[in-house]
Amino acid sequence: MGVLSSMYTGVSGLTSQGEALGVIGDNIANANTTGFKASRAEFSDIIARNLKGVLGGNQVGRGSKLAAVNQIMSQGNTDATDKSTDLAISGDGYFTVSGMDGITYTRDGSFHFDRDGYLVTNDDRRVQGFQADERGRIITEVGNIRFPRALTPARATKELQMYINLDSRQVAKPFDIKDPYGSANYTTGANIYDSQGNKHLVNLFFNKVGDRVWEYRGLVDGKEVTGGKETEMSEVVKGRVTFNVDGILETEETTASNFNFVGGALQNQQIKIDFGDSLVTDKGKGIIGSKQYGKDSDIISWKQDGATAGTITNLAFNDDGVLTAIYDNGAVTDLGQIVLAKFENPEGLYKVGNNRFKESRKSGEPSIGTPGRSGRGTFLSKSLERSTVDLAMEFVNLIQNQRGFQANAKTITTADELLAEVIQLKR
Repeated sequence: MGVLSSMYTGVSGLTSQGEALGVIGDNIANANTTGFKASRAEFSDIIARNLKGVLGGNQVGRGSKLAAVNQIMSQGNTDATDKSTDLAISGDGYFTVSGMDGITYTRDGSFHFDRDGYLVTNDDRRVQGFQADERGRIITEVGNIRFPRALTPARATKELQMYINLDSRQVAKPFDIKDPYGSANYTTGANIYDSQGNKHLVNLFFNKVGDRVWEYRGLVDGKEVTGGKETEMSEVVKGRVTFNVDGILETEETTASNFNFVGGALQNQQIKIDFGDSLVTDKGKGIIGSKQYGKDSDIISWKQDGATAGTITNLAFNDDGVLTAIYDNGAVTDLGQIVLAKFENPEGLYKVGNNRFKESRKSGEPSIGTPGRSGRGTFLSKSLERSTVDLAMEFVNLIQNQRGFQANAKTITTADELLAEVIQLKR
């Protein structure tokens, strides 16, 4: 009985050692698989019976079995690449991807854009992330990361911000629209856009009309506005700014507005002219914005929020996983942000192949959010995470398990020889 049971003990060792060799072989085969985590075979013993019941001790073992195959969730080395859509995760977390088999997770960040503009994995699963609204602000709605191939819409100018210094030493003089440059105390210009994205140059003329009081007028070429004359300039905006005794902007107001551009553009386009953080109008501190000091009039800075229609010329991810598009009209817009899924027990994830995993009872539910928060890792753009397989260690384990397999085979052959002796007893 004991000789026969020793054969089964050897068989259990052959089985468990053979399965361990399969785990090692899988590790070696994936030594160059992006984001792969090496696994380790873990054994447990088998107890057949106790020679003295429950008194303890004197127990006969009946071999071993493969108890678990656990992934070693260590951080893989990262390699820099030249591909803008490559991403590596440094720390905990998984990319979330969607496909025919539902939501799965991966550490492989070798992404690309398909013909429909979706960011996908090598097996065409769509990468998930927070979406961006029409103004490029990231919102908490999760969906497919995609970039639009069509023209980005034109944006009509809604605000023209202009910070200038108006020379307090100037004397008041009347403005003559027939001689605007000769009759103004100070002249500057700014480009704005109508609702169809057409650019218009607005010339701004400033005239001092009293102590610390200035009027401004915005003129454009007459042929660009409804009712204008081609040979004359037309007034599209008029207003007034005042300063306190310290030269700080006190009030700002628009007294007339007539942005009626031709060519099918929106009529009576409303454009706010902002001269700064005025004390009275904005209830501000006057620190930022226009001033009236005793030095030559000059523009400090200006900007506006309109743009012509444009197409994407470049795409790039930053280390926060935000996909940013650069357009040929100079606009820069965020299109979305890749999310990370963090699991309480990532070793419990279920492998489905192609570097992907599925959620299981052991892994727990994913906590999805932005990188760098709540224990999630961070992104490294233009990088990929290497496999965590250590070939030298795998070869050592291979030798060790090979010897274990051979030793268990020797147990069986020895038991066989003993049985042969038993059979010989009859002779």
